Amino acid sequence: MPRRASIPRKQKYQGTPANRTTARFSAKLMTNGKRNLADRILRQALARAEAQAKRPGMEVLEAALRNATPIIEVKPRRVGGATYQVPVEIRGDRRLSLGVRWLVQSARKRSGKSMGEKLAAELVDAMNGLGAAVKRREDTHKMAEANRAFSHFKW
Repeated sequence: MPRRASIPRKQKYQGTPANRTTARFSAKLMTNGKRNLADRILRQALARAEAQAKRPGMEVLEAALRNATPIIEVKPRRVGGATYQVPVEIRGDRRLSLGVRWLVQSARKRSGKSMGEKLAAELVDAMNGLGAAVKRREDTHKMAEANRAFSHFKW
């Protein structure tokens, strides 16, 4: 039996709206099953990005994702003993998954103090068309464009 009359319950935070994009982001940020920590990092990053960009945090996140999400990629295809890099259009859920993954990976590689700071900086850079995630998207598109001659090997 508890010594106190009633046990105070924790308030569920009202920070980020629980939509599909933020859920994907917090799941990708999460390490060792610590969802609360991942959610907190995402909220801090959105707040910091909002202060830096002087636009709403969700708007910054959407713009960053739009600039970091690839449309086309190359897949290897073996034809007659040779392997060709065939450009293939990416379907929607994989597109979002790659964009989120690239943003989180490039934020982790950045130098900085906390993950919240690094993620905020990467989001603002991606929103402005800079940053490692946007460069990776451009490299993927360049590779697909260079291998356009093999597009008739699609399956």
